Amino acid sequence: MTDAALDLSGYELVVDEQFEGEALDETRWLPHYTPHWSSREATRARYEVSGGTLKLRIDADTAPWSPEYDGEVRVSHLQTGQFSGPVGSPVGQHRFRAGLVVREAQDEERLWLPHFGVIEARARGIRHPSAMVALWPVGFEDQGANCGEICIFEIFGSEIGEHHGLVGVGVKPQRDPRLVLDFEKMRVDGDLTQFHDYAVEWLPGRLRFFVDGRLVKTVEQSIDYPAQLMLDVYELPTDAPRDTSAHPFVFEVEYVREYRPRAA
Repeated sequence: MTDAALDLSGYELVVDEQFEGEALDETRWLPHYTPHWSSREATRARYEVSGGTLKLRIDADTAPWSPEYDGEVRVSHLQTGQFSGPVGSPVGQHRFRAGLVVREAQDEERLWLPHFGVIEARARGIRHPSAMVALWPVGFEDQGANCGEICIFEIFGSEIGEHHGLVGVGVKPQRDPRLVLDFEKMRVDGDLTQFHDYAVEWLPGRLRFFVDGRLVKTVEQSIDYPAQLMLDVYELPTDAPRDTSAHPFVFEVEYVREYRPRAA
């Protein structure tokens, strides 16, 4: 890590999602994972808002979200926008593999779509070989090339040790030809199953990634279109039979915030 610190003096806080109360703010969050490739019912998140945190959960009886396209992957997920083409079309957000076809058309919803500024979150990982947690702003994708992904954090439970772990940060082009892959797993000291702060400073032409307020990576490219937030816990299949003795997997998030540059 470098010695550079996250400087918010040039920004103003515009969204401060602290998950207060006992209900999810559905004017901001959609509790479904890319439902156009499956259905709203099959992709409905399991979660609780209590004690000042969001708790996204995968239970022993959570079913795979899309056996057709994603096998045995299970997920509990919130996103802040939604767009798809009609049933039978290949038009939809987060085209994670070839051959995807819309199975349930979705209305367009633009709830919370940042575009430049700082996005930060405080969250804790899950130490289990099948678990992965992440926060990604991804292009809203109403235009097909506008699909790049900014990875604020991506943490595999298999990469969390007792005293340090790996945190994936960077840019993934997905299908945006203007971007090149610049993604790296950074070693972070401390127990990643405890709360840590993760942030990106999203600038025109540059992205700077921070863990616990300290700069860990700079990417000399950016995306210049609105992005929706994708906040997830996954259960990924392994070579071993599924063991439900460790369930539920609970991904706890204390806050998600957006800062925008102050007016000159």
